[in-house]
Amino acid sequence: MNLVLAILERNIKNVAGPKLMSANVWGNEKTEYFNSVTPDQVLNAIESLGYKATGRVMQLASMENRVFEVEIENEDAKHVSEKFKILKFYRPGRWSKEQIQEEHQFLFDLIEHDIHAIAPEKSNQESVFITQDGLYFCIFPKQGGRACDEWNDELLAQMGRLLARLHNVGKAHTAKYRLKLDINTFGEKNLELILKSPHMLPEYQEAYKLTAQTIFKLSHPLFEQIQFQRIHGDCHHGNILLHDGRPFLIDFDDMSVGPRVQDIWMITPGRDEYSLAQREKLLAAYTSMSDFDYRELKVIESLRALRMIHFSAWIGHRFQDQAFQRAFPTFGSHQYWEKEIFELKTQIGYIQDELTALY
Repeated sequence: MNLVLAILERNIKNVAGPKLMSANVWGNEKTEYFNSVTPDQVLNAIESLGYKATGRVMQLASMENRVFEVEIENEDAKHVSEKFKILKFYRPGRWSKEQIQEEHQFLFDLIEHDIHAIAPEKSNQESVFITQDGLYFCIFPKQGGRACDEWNDELLAQMGRLLARLHNVGKAHTAKYRLKLDINTFGEKNLELILKSPHMLPEYQEAYKLTAQTIFKLSHPLFEQIQFQRIHGDCHHGNILLHDGRPFLIDFDDMSVGPRVQDIWMITPGRDEYSLAQREKLLAAYTSMSDFDYRELKVIESLRALRMIHFSAWIGHRFQDQAFQRAFPTFGSHQYWEKEIFELKTQIGYIQDELTALY
């Protein structure tokens, strides 16, 4: 414990990576809410790019944006998927055009290096378009795939090599407008929003604040000397699909500039012996294709805590949206904040263990 207190008293500077242009964690404009995007808006958007729609439109599951599958007339289609396009409407105020373009550029870079990804289509060299109502949108080809039910050794090895190649491409260029996955952006800025939120009950405010601030102070030394680069950023199992038996990543909406290990720990998130063995197998395949700084493993528990705080800020910032109210019915309740504070306090213990091992 004396070691931990000594670390807290240090004048810590985060030297985790190159400085990027500052960006508000939830957008630089007032974020609006999607009550609806009408079928007419969807059809007008796709036909503005030269496609002729049949009129069949189906909304796909997405909490943050609005995504639609649209049938188009295509007499030359060789596969049924070629008769459909996927339209993605970005939540107003969430991302700037420059930030969306950097998401797309990462996908274009991956395609250029023969890495399986679904990149948006271009029209007149542009991939970001805007509706008459001021909504940014883009269009993707339809790509089939299925969820991975079980991570066997072969799939772990494939995923490790895929991530290594993705990260090799990611470090080749920077993304100065995207969010930096660090303590300031995903921790301190989110904490400010949570404490100001009407959904934070007064009796839990101080405990939540002190717990989060302790996590931030403890975590700073673990991030020192860690390199930041373009990563997927939200590499959970729901964003991994199998196509012809091989994994590929979808949904780069939360692409960020962060440590490589962010994409690795989310594939093998557990702490038990089995999960750690899986991570070793993934890393063994990863290091056959790329270098890896094993010091990054020590920031996993800090990244896990930042993700928890980010998740609460996300729900609170979107809670006017009825979809969020339905999905998170206990948000803002006594039960919710008691659970969050307990889990964050548990994270402190894990982070302290990493600090002890570090020194």
